Amino acid sequence: MAGAMRAARRKGLSADERSWLLFLLLPVLFVLVFSYGGMYGVVIAFQRFIPAKGLFGNQNWVGLENFQYVFSLKNVWRAIWNTLSISVWKLVLGIVVPVCVALLLNEVRRSGFKRTVQTIVYLPHFISWVILSGIFLDLLSTDGLVNQFLGLFGLEPIFFLGSNRYFQATLIVTDVWKGFGYSSIIYLSAIAGIDQEQYESARIDGAGRFRCMRYITLPGLAGTIALMGVLSIGNLLNAGFDQVLNMYSPQVYETGDIIDTFVYRFGLLEAKYGPSQAVGLMKSVISATLTVVAYVLAYKYADYSLF
Repeated sequence: MAGAMRAARRKGLSADERSWLLFLLLPVLFVLVFSYGGMYGVVIAFQRFIPAKGLFGNQNWVGLENFQYVFSLKNVWRAIWNTLSISVWKLVLGIVVPVCVALLLNEVRRSGFKRTVQTIVYLPHFISWVILSGIFLDLLSTDGLVNQFLGLFGLEPIFFLGSNRYFQATLIVTDVWKGFGYSSIIYLSAIAGIDQEQYESARIDGAGRFRCMRYITLPGLAGTIALMGVLSIGNLLNAGFDQVLNMYSPQVYETGDIIDTFVYRFGLLEAKYGPSQAVGLMKSVISATLTVVAYVLAYKYADYSLF
Protein backbone atom coordinates (compact mmCIF):
# COMPACT_ATOMS: atom_id res chain seq x y z
CA MET A 1 0.00 0.00 0.00
CA ALA A 2 2.86 2.38 0.83
CA GLY A 3 4.35 1.61 -2.57
CA ALA A 4 1.05 2.54 -4.24
CA MET A 5 1.02 5.84 -2.36
CA ARG A 6 4.60 6.64 -3.40
CA ALA A 7 3.77 5.77 -7.00
CA ALA A 8 0.73 8.05 -6.78
CA ARG A 9 2.88 10.95 -5.58
CA ARG A 10 5.39 10.37 -8.38
CA LYS A 11 2.59 10.49 -10.93
CA GLY A 12 1.41 13.78 -9.54
CA LEU A 13 -1.97 12.65 -8.17
CA SER A 14 -3.80 15.16 -6.02
CA ALA A 15 -4.31 14.80 -2.29
CA ASP A 16 -7.92 13.81 -2.87
CA GLU A 17 -6.93 11.10 -5.34
CA ARG A 18 -4.29 9.76 -2.95
CA SER A 19 -6.85 9.65 -0.14
CA TRP A 20 -9.06 7.45 -2.28
CA LEU A 21 -6.23 4.94 -2.48
CA LEU A 22 -6.48 4.56 1.29
CA PHE A 23 -9.86 2.96 0.78
CA LEU A 24 -8.00 0.02 -0.78
CA LEU A 25 -6.34 -0.73 2.54
CA LEU A 26 -9.21 -2.71 4.09
CA PRO A 27 -9.97 -4.80 0.95
CA VAL A 28 -6.26 -5.59 0.58
CA LEU A 29 -6.02 -6.65 4.23
CA PHE A 30 -9.17 -8.75 3.81
CA VAL A 31 -7.67 -10.59 0.82
CA LEU A 32 -4.33 -11.11 2.57
CA VAL A 33 -5.93 -12.53 5.72
CA PHE A 34 -8.73 -14.65 4.29
CA SER A 35 -7.40 -15.59 0.85
CA TYR A 36 -3.66 -15.91 1.47
CA GLY A 37 -3.35 -16.24 5.24
CA GLY A 38 -4.75 -19.77 5.25
CA MET A 39 -2.72 -21.07 2.34
CA TYR A 40 -0.31 -22.88 4.66
CA GLY A 41 -3.13 -25.43 5.03
CA VAL A 42 -2.52 -26.78 1.52
CA VAL A 43 0.21 -29.01 2.95
CA ILE A 44 -2.57 -31.20 4.35
CA ALA A 45 -3.18 -32.43 0.80
CA PHE A 46 0.21 -34.19 0.96
CA GLN A 47 -0.13 -35.60 4.48
CA ARG A 48 -2.02 -38.28 6.36
CA PHE A 49 -3.31 -35.54 8.59
CA ILE A 50 -4.10 -36.23 12.25
CA PRO A 51 -5.69 -33.16 13.94
CA ALA A 52 -4.34 -34.11 17.39
CA LYS A 53 -0.79 -33.50 16.16
CA GLY A 54 -1.63 -29.99 14.98
CA LEU A 55 -0.99 -28.35 11.65
CA PHE A 56 2.72 -27.94 12.39
CA GLY A 57 3.09 -31.26 14.18
CA ASN A 58 5.01 -34.32 13.03
CA GLN A 59 2.54 -35.41 10.35
CA ASN A 60 3.11 -38.36 8.04
CA TRP A 61 3.86 -37.15 4.50
CA VAL A 62 2.29 -39.35 1.81
CA GLY A 63 3.10 -37.41 -1.37
CA LEU A 64 0.36 -37.79 -4.00
CA GLU A 65 -1.38 -40.67 -2.25
CA ASN A 66 -4.38 -38.51 -1.30
CA PHE A 67 -4.83 -37.42 -4.91
CA GLN A 68 -4.67 -41.01 -6.14
CA TYR A 69 -7.21 -42.10 -3.55
CA VAL A 70 -9.64 -39.29 -4.31
CA PHE A 71 -9.59 -39.76 -8.06
CA SER A 72 -10.19 -43.47 -7.66
CA LEU A 73 -13.60 -42.64 -6.18
CA LYS A 74 -16.60 -42.64 -8.45
CA ASN A 75 -18.33 -39.86 -6.49
CA VAL A 76 -15.63 -37.27 -7.19
CA TRP A 77 -16.05 -37.60 -10.96
CA ARG A 78 -19.79 -37.30 -10.53
CA ALA A 79 -19.28 -34.12 -8.50
CA ILE A 80 -16.96 -32.68 -11.16
CA TRP A 81 -19.46 -33.42 -13.92
CA ASN A 82 -22.34 -31.91 -11.93
CA THR A 83 -20.26 -28.81 -11.20
CA LEU A 84 -19.46 -28.24 -14.86
CA SER A 85 -23.01 -28.94 -15.98
CA ILE A 86 -24.57 -26.51 -13.48
CA SER A 87 -21.88 -23.84 -13.94
CA VAL A 88 -22.08 -23.75 -17.73
CA TRP A 89 -25.86 -23.33 -17.70
CA LYS A 90 -25.63 -20.65 -15.00
CA LEU A 91 -22.94 -18.85 -16.99
CA VAL A 92 -24.92 -18.86 -20.25
CA LEU A 93 -28.30 -17.97 -18.78
CA GLY A 94 -26.64 -15.55 -16.36
CA ILE A 95 -25.67 -13.49 -19.41
CA VAL A 96 -28.61 -14.07 -21.77
CA VAL A 97 -31.38 -13.27 -19.27
CA PRO A 98 -29.87 -10.00 -17.91
CA VAL A 99 -29.16 -8.82 -21.47
CA CYS A 100 -32.78 -9.46 -22.49
CA VAL A 101 -34.07 -7.70 -19.36
CA ALA A 102 -31.78 -4.72 -19.97
CA LEU A 103 -32.96 -4.47 -23.59
CA LEU A 104 -36.61 -4.55 -22.53
CA LEU A 105 -36.13 -2.04 -19.70
CA ASN A 106 -34.31 0.28 -22.07
CA GLU A 107 -37.43 0.41 -24.24
CA VAL A 108 -39.69 1.45 -21.33
CA ARG A 109 -40.47 5.15 -21.59
CA ARG A 110 -42.43 5.63 -18.35
CA SER A 111 -39.69 6.35 -15.83
CA GLY A 112 -41.85 5.59 -12.77
CA PHE A 113 -42.80 2.14 -14.04
CA LYS A 114 -39.21 1.49 -15.12
CA ARG A 115 -37.79 2.35 -11.67
CA THR A 116 -40.41 0.18 -9.97
CA VAL A 117 -39.58 -2.85 -12.13
CA GLN A 118 -35.84 -2.31 -11.61
CA THR A 119 -36.27 -2.17 -7.83
CA ILE A 120 -38.38 -5.35 -7.78
CA VAL A 121 -35.97 -7.42 -9.89
CA TYR A 122 -32.90 -6.13 -7.98
CA LEU A 123 -34.19 -7.12 -4.52
CA PRO A 124 -33.61 -10.93 -4.66
CA HIS A 125 -29.87 -10.35 -5.11
CA PHE A 126 -29.64 -9.02 -1.56
CA ILE A 127 -31.44 -11.98 0.06
CA SER A 128 -29.18 -14.79 1.29
CA TRP A 129 -29.62 -18.36 0.12
CA VAL A 130 -30.33 -19.39 3.71
CA ILE A 131 -33.58 -17.42 3.55
CA LEU A 132 -34.37 -18.13 -0.09
CA SER A 133 -33.85 -21.87 0.28
CA GLY A 134 -36.49 -21.96 3.03
CA ILE A 135 -38.88 -20.05 0.77
CA PHE A 136 -38.24 -22.39 -2.17
CA LEU A 137 -38.61 -25.47 0.02
CA ASP A 138 -42.14 -24.33 0.82
CA LEU A 139 -43.01 -23.16 -2.69
CA LEU A 140 -41.63 -26.23 -4.50
CA SER A 141 -42.70 -28.99 -2.12
CA THR A 142 -45.27 -31.53 -3.33
CA ASP A 143 -48.04 -29.60 -1.57
CA GLY A 144 -46.51 -26.17 -2.19
CA LEU A 145 -47.93 -23.26 -4.14
CA VAL A 146 -46.28 -24.25 -7.44
CA ASN A 147 -47.70 -27.77 -7.39
CA GLN A 148 -51.09 -26.47 -6.33
CA PHE A 149 -51.03 -24.27 -9.42
CA LEU A 150 -50.00 -27.22 -11.62
CA GLY A 151 -52.84 -29.22 -10.10
CA LEU A 152 -55.32 -26.76 -11.57
CA PHE A 153 -54.34 -28.13 -14.99
CA GLY A 154 -54.62 -31.74 -13.86
CA LEU A 155 -50.86 -32.30 -13.59
CA GLU A 156 -49.29 -34.61 -11.02
CA PRO A 157 -47.21 -33.00 -8.22
CA ILE A 158 -43.49 -32.65 -8.97
CA PHE A 159 -40.89 -32.93 -6.20
CA PHE A 160 -38.52 -30.31 -7.63
CA LEU A 161 -35.99 -30.53 -4.80
CA GLY A 162 -36.14 -34.29 -4.31
CA SER A 163 -36.00 -35.60 -7.87
CA ASN A 164 -32.78 -36.06 -9.80
CA ARG A 165 -34.73 -35.30 -12.96
CA TYR A 166 -35.61 -31.75 -11.90
CA PHE A 167 -33.07 -30.74 -9.27
CA GLN A 168 -30.35 -29.31 -11.54
CA ALA A 169 -32.89 -27.31 -13.53
CA THR A 170 -34.34 -25.99 -10.26
CA LEU A 171 -30.89 -24.86 -9.10
CA ILE A 172 -30.17 -23.11 -12.39
CA VAL A 173 -33.54 -21.35 -12.69
CA THR A 174 -33.59 -20.14 -9.07
CA ASP A 175 -30.00 -18.87 -9.31
CA VAL A 176 -30.71 -16.96 -12.52
CA TRP A 177 -33.90 -15.55 -10.97
CA LYS A 178 -31.93 -14.32 -7.96
CA GLY A 179 -29.18 -12.60 -9.90
CA PHE A 180 -30.52 -11.41 -13.26
CA GLY A 181 -31.87 -8.09 -11.97
CA TYR A 182 -28.62 -7.03 -10.38
CA SER A 183 -26.56 -8.22 -13.37
CA SER A 184 -28.71 -6.20 -15.75
CA ILE A 185 -27.28 -3.02 -14.19
CA ILE A 186 -24.04 -3.63 -16.09
CA TYR A 187 -25.81 -3.90 -19.43
CA LEU A 188 -28.08 -0.92 -18.75
CA SER A 189 -24.95 1.12 -18.03
CA ALA A 190 -23.40 -0.06 -21.29
CA ILE A 191 -26.57 0.88 -23.19
CA ALA A 192 -26.51 4.34 -21.61
CA GLY A 193 -23.02 4.81 -23.07
CA ILE A 194 -24.12 4.20 -26.67
CA ASP A 195 -24.07 7.35 -28.81
CA GLN A 196 -27.67 8.61 -28.99
CA GLU A 197 -27.03 10.17 -32.39
CA GLN A 198 -27.05 6.67 -33.85
CA TYR A 199 -30.65 6.19 -32.69
CA GLU A 200 -31.67 9.58 -34.04
CA SER A 201 -30.15 8.82 -37.44
CA ALA A 202 -31.83 5.42 -37.51
CA ARG A 203 -35.24 6.92 -36.69
CA ILE A 204 -34.83 9.49 -39.45
CA ASP A 205 -34.21 6.59 -41.85
CA GLY A 206 -37.45 4.97 -40.65
CA ALA A 207 -36.10 2.36 -38.25
CA GLY A 208 -38.45 1.28 -35.47
CA ARG A 209 -37.62 0.19 -31.95
CA PHE A 210 -36.94 -3.42 -32.90
CA ARG A 211 -34.52 -2.48 -35.68
CA CYS A 212 -32.74 0.01 -33.40
CA MET A 213 -32.40 -2.72 -30.78
CA ARG A 214 -31.11 -5.22 -33.33
CA TYR A 215 -28.69 -3.04 -35.27
CA ILE A 216 -27.55 -0.48 -32.67
CA THR A 217 -28.16 -1.64 -29.08
CA LEU A 218 -27.07 -5.26 -29.44
CA PRO A 219 -23.87 -4.43 -31.38
CA GLY A 220 -23.16 -1.77 -28.77
CA LEU A 221 -23.45 -4.41 -26.05
CA ALA A 222 -21.28 -6.97 -27.85
CA GLY A 223 -18.04 -5.91 -26.12
CA THR A 224 -19.61 -5.95 -22.66
CA ILE A 225 -21.23 -9.33 -23.27
CA ALA A 226 -17.93 -10.79 -24.46
CA LEU A 227 -16.12 -9.32 -21.48
CA MET A 228 -18.59 -10.69 -18.92
CA GLY A 229 -18.53 -14.09 -20.58
CA VAL A 230 -14.74 -14.28 -20.61
CA LEU A 231 -14.41 -13.11 -16.99
CA SER A 232 -16.96 -15.73 -15.89
CA ILE A 233 -14.68 -18.53 -17.08
CA GLY A 234 -12.65 -18.25 -13.88
CA ASN A 235 -15.73 -19.30 -11.86
CA LEU A 236 -16.44 -22.36 -13.96
CA LEU A 237 -15.75 -24.69 -11.01
CA ASN A 238 -17.89 -22.64 -8.61
CA ALA A 239 -21.44 -23.88 -9.02
CA GLY A 240 -22.81 -22.07 -5.96
CA PHE A 241 -21.89 -23.80 -2.71
CA ASP A 242 -24.25 -21.81 -0.47
CA GLN A 243 -27.22 -22.42 -2.77
CA VAL A 244 -26.61 -26.15 -3.23
CA LEU A 245 -25.80 -26.79 0.43
CA ASN A 246 -29.07 -25.22 1.54
CA MET A 247 -31.25 -26.87 -1.11
CA TYR A 248 -29.91 -30.36 -1.74
CA SER A 249 -30.41 -33.65 0.14
CA PRO A 250 -29.04 -37.22 -0.15
CA GLN A 251 -31.88 -37.98 -2.55
CA VAL A 252 -30.35 -35.74 -5.22
CA TYR A 253 -26.61 -36.36 -4.72
CA GLU A 254 -26.55 -38.00 -8.14
CA THR A 255 -27.26 -34.71 -9.95
CA GLY A 256 -26.82 -32.07 -7.24
CA ASP A 257 -23.53 -32.94 -5.53
CA ILE A 258 -20.82 -30.49 -6.65
CA ILE A 259 -17.10 -30.22 -5.84
CA ASP A 260 -17.60 -27.83 -2.92
CA THR A 261 -20.30 -29.89 -1.23
CA PHE A 262 -18.27 -33.06 -1.81
CA VAL A 263 -15.26 -31.45 -0.09
CA TYR A 264 -17.49 -30.24 2.75
CA ARG A 265 -18.92 -33.72 3.45
CA PHE A 266 -15.68 -35.56 2.80
CA GLY A 267 -13.53 -33.28 4.93
CA LEU A 268 -15.71 -31.99 7.75
CA LEU A 269 -18.38 -34.65 8.14
CA GLU A 270 -16.27 -37.74 7.38
CA ALA A 271 -13.04 -36.23 8.76
CA LYS A 272 -10.96 -37.21 5.71
CA TYR A 273 -8.91 -34.05 5.79
CA GLY A 274 -6.07 -34.99 3.45
CA PRO A 275 -8.17 -36.28 0.52
CA SER A 276 -10.67 -33.40 0.84
CA GLN A 277 -7.83 -30.86 0.81
CA ALA A 278 -6.44 -32.58 -2.29
CA VAL A 279 -9.74 -31.99 -4.10
CA GLY A 280 -9.84 -28.38 -2.89
CA LEU A 281 -6.26 -27.76 -4.01
CA MET A 282 -6.96 -29.24 -7.43
CA LYS A 283 -10.00 -26.98 -7.80
CA SER A 284 -8.04 -23.89 -6.71
CA VAL A 285 -5.21 -24.56 -9.19
CA ILE A 286 -7.62 -25.09 -12.08
CA SER A 287 -9.69 -22.02 -11.13
CA ALA A 288 -6.56 -19.86 -10.91
CA THR A 289 -5.44 -21.11 -14.32
CA LEU A 290 -8.86 -20.41 -15.83
CA THR A 291 -8.82 -16.91 -14.30
CA VAL A 292 -5.45 -16.13 -15.89
CA VAL A 293 -6.67 -17.46 -19.24
CA ALA A 294 -9.86 -15.40 -18.89
CA TYR A 295 -7.94 -12.17 -18.29
CA VAL A 296 -5.63 -12.88 -21.22
CA LEU A 297 -8.65 -13.45 -23.48
CA ALA A 298 -10.38 -10.35 -22.08
CA TYR A 299 -7.31 -8.25 -22.81
CA LYS A 300 -6.91 -9.68 -26.30
CA TYR A 301 -10.52 -9.69 -27.51
CA ALA A 302 -12.38 -7.21 -25.27
CA ASP A 303 -9.58 -4.69 -24.67
CA TYR A 304 -9.95 -5.13 -20.90
CA SER A 305 -7.13 -4.91 -18.38
CA LEU A 306 -6.85 -4.39 -14.64
CA PHE A 307 -3.60 -2.42 -14.82
